[in-house]
Amino acid sequence: MSEVMEKDKSLGLFVAGLKVGRDKVKDREAFVARSQAKYSAPTVGGFQMLGLGGSCGKPAFLLPFATRWTLEKVLALEIVAENFGMRLEYGAYPHLKLPDETEIAAVHDWLHETHVYLRPSYNRKEELIWAIADALRSTEAGTPT
Repeated sequence: MSEVMEKDKSLGLFVAGLKVGRDKVKDREAFVARSQAKYSAPTVGGFQMLGLGGSCGKPAFLLPFATRWTLEKVLALEIVAENFGMRLEYGAYPHLKLPDETEIAAVHDWLHETHVYLRPSYNRKEELIWAIADALRSTEAGTPT
């Protein structure tokens, strides 16, 4: 799991600051303060953070195009996963996982946009998000981006 040892803790600390324990869930002022912090969220590889994933809590980043899953795109994403020593797992969305089952990223195909959810502690997150974006964009064959 050395790939997940974070060298730049700024994203991880930022995400941790957005999450709270049960003792803070009724504190509206603290909620407003956390919400305000999201408006100046860090970027990864130049991609703006949108927020946190609902169930996984990973930060979400917006790619500048919409994705529609095709076999060609899935195969391109599988190559990205392999290049980073991972594999894909398919649920509602493809998830990139390390051999030890640690989930590093998920790619969501929303109607008008594509979101990539990234584990903040992954050392190669900037390289990975660019590889995902490049792989999906290169398979757009005639689709406007």
